[in-house]
Amino acid sequence: MPKRQRNTSETNSGQGLLWLSGAILSIQGFGSAITEAGWNTSFGVAGLLRAAHVPEWGTLLVGCAGAALLATAARRRRAKGR
Repeated sequence: MPKRQRNTSETNSGQGLLWLSGAILSIQGFGSAITEAGWNTSFGVAGLLRAAHVPEWGTLLVGCAGAALLATAARRRRAKGR
């Protein structure tokens, strides 16, 4: 069975979703960690993770996951340009 060529709208929407998810997770994860360390207050992801009894470094993991998604999106964009 031959492989089906992906439609450009399918690849663009997937690429956009990677960028958006990565940006949101990075901002929420690292921003929550900075806010919690500097002002002793939890909001967003940090607040939800505290309610679930996750250690403080959990927000950093969320930020790292976002950075990994951004790196994946950048790598795909660079590979697409070649």
